[in-house]
Amino acid sequence: MPFAGFDTHKNFCQAIICTKDGTLMKQGRIKTETGSVKEFFSGFDNLEIALEATSNYEYFYDLLESLGHKVVLAHPLKTRMIGEARVKTDKIDARILADLLRGNLLPTSYVPPKEIRELRHLVRYRIFLGRYRAILKNRIKAELRRRNLKYETGGNLYTKKGKKWLRSLGDPLIESCLRIYEIVEGELKEAERRIGEAGERIEEVRLMSTIKGIGVYSALVIYSEIGEIERFQTEEKAFSYAGLVPSIHQSGEERYYGRITKEGSKYLRWILVEAARVHVQWCPESRITKHYEKIRVKRGENIAMVAAARKLLQVIYHMLKNKEEYRIGG
Repeated sequence: MPFAGFDTHKNFCQAIICTKDGTLMKQGRIKTETGSVKEFFSGFDNLEIALEATSNYEYFYDLLESLGHKVVLAHPLKTRMIGEARVKTDKIDARILADLLRGNLLPTSYVPPKEIRELRHLVRYRIFLGRYRAILKNRIKAELRRRNLKYETGGNLYTKKGKKWLRSLGDPLIESCLRIYEIVEGELKEAERRIGEAGERIEEVRLMSTIKGIGVYSALVIYSEIGEIERFQTEEKAFSYAGLVPSIHQSGEERYYGRITKEGSKYLRWILVEAARVHVQWCPESRITKHYEKIRVKRGENIAMVAAARKLLQVIYHMLKNKEEYRIGG
């Protein structure tokens, strides 16, 4: 089977095809267009292609797979030979990818099935909208403070009555923020509708929703970020993917444990902490909450909440592995 390296950029790709022993068969610089990619790989069957994980990898991954080739996604951080090479060109990058692949030395990244990838984009877009809405709210609050204005009722500024009061101020900046806010709010509702529909079809989401603190939205974030639970052979690997394991510094016989690594999925880590925060408040008898309380007394609130998030992920891992609903003692 021939091997190929495929180094992608915004406007062009550098590709190379070689034999098992490294003999060059074809190389070239091609446009990032479907026709150009198909033309370059025409005449080759059953290639094994190493593709670097970039922002636009999904398009090329799906395209190359549709041509009948086996595509392997290179891990961008672990493929250090590319990033640390003294002589670095696109040709060298493509060649290194191909050489690592044919030598079975290529660090790889997990590629979720297309359906899960689409769900991941949907929930990440919902996260983006939520954060952008918060930015708009903070901007309006800052403008009110600047003018020393206070909402007399002290209620929610974003009810119909509250927005009417904001508009009565006649502030162009506030009115502009409100117009954008209402657009974002409408898009949020549409995203949440789609998330709700998607969640109804997925058994893993239903199982996770039996945990206090996890709703359909939270469960779909977790599901889309984890992907297929079978890819994690142990719960420790799931913890590592969420960045919820301590960093380790070792010198000789001494070993020191530091802060969590924060590697892997930042979205998964964020939603687990948020869900754990709700869980420990409303589910005092669970093992997660008892674990949280034990650590809180010794180490403080922040460290305890991260520990609770890790314990929550442990529970989720075994629930999904065993296809079981949550039990209060779990």
